[in-house]
Amino acid sequence: MTLYGVGLGPGADDLVTVRGRRVLDRADVVYSPGRLSRAVATEHVPEANIGDVSFPMTRDEAELRRAWKAAAAEIAPRARDGDAAFVTLGDPNVYSTFGHLRRTLDAFHPDVEVKVVPGVSAMTAFATALDVEIEAGAGLALREAAGGAAPTGPDRMVLFKVTDAPATAGTLNDAGYDVTFGRRLFMDAGETTITDDADRLADRDYYTLAYAERRGLDTSRATDGFDVGAVEDAGSDAGSGVESAAETDPDDAVTDGGPHAAEYAAAAAHGDPLGGTR
Repeated sequence: MTLYGVGLGPGADDLVTVRGRRVLDRADVVYSPGRLSRAVATEHVPEANIGDVSFPMTRDEAELRRAWKAAAAEIAPRARDGDAAFVTLGDPNVYSTFGHLRRTLDAFHPDVEVKVVPGVSAMTAFATALDVEIEAGAGLALREAAGGAAPTGPDRMVLFKVTDAPATAGTLNDAGYDVTFGRRLFMDAGETTITDDADRLADRDYYTLAYAERRGLDTSRATDGFDVGAVEDAGSDAGSGVESAAETDPDDAVTDGGPHAAEYAAAAAHGDPLGGTR
């Protein structure tokens, strides 16, 4: 049958996707690599359906390979006989332990079919939690900042694994970045913190991320310049604007070269001469 890698999202049990929930509902067994992902999974899966695998907290690669081989040996028979799931926080393909399991299965159990169910990653959830808009056309880099690391270069960065917030903040500040930190965003376990004061997050916590934006960066957008009074006045003038012309003759809106002519032309080419304005 199949092993599903299921992303549980940033940590709140109600941010699991609909597809992820359906997979968990029908899985014969659900494996979790850690305490927090297990806590989210048990909101959707009976304890009796949770499988046990363990991974040591070590940087010893030989020991880690032994642990992943043991996990694959445990999981493979269950995935052959039925449907199994391996859950992770965030997305299974973004800074996730799932990749190690998948490579181990490919090496030692290549007959096991593996499918991935994406989840809401912290790199997108942070934007909502920190009220940061990454506007269309903006560049955004994903970097790791464990142990006080402070990569520089891109204008905007999301930093994962910020385990020494003061050190990271100090280096980035000197390099010309403004930094905002978020800890345990959308997590039911632990206190959620959003701050630009790195000293508040001086204690180590793996689930800390940061958003760094180059100071003085031009983030202006077309809609920033709306004058509410002017917009209201324009709306009361029925004799002006391309939209009024489009209501009576959409072809005129295109051929007259108005500000939205290209949009109307593209919409007309797809069978919608008014560009969806009605």
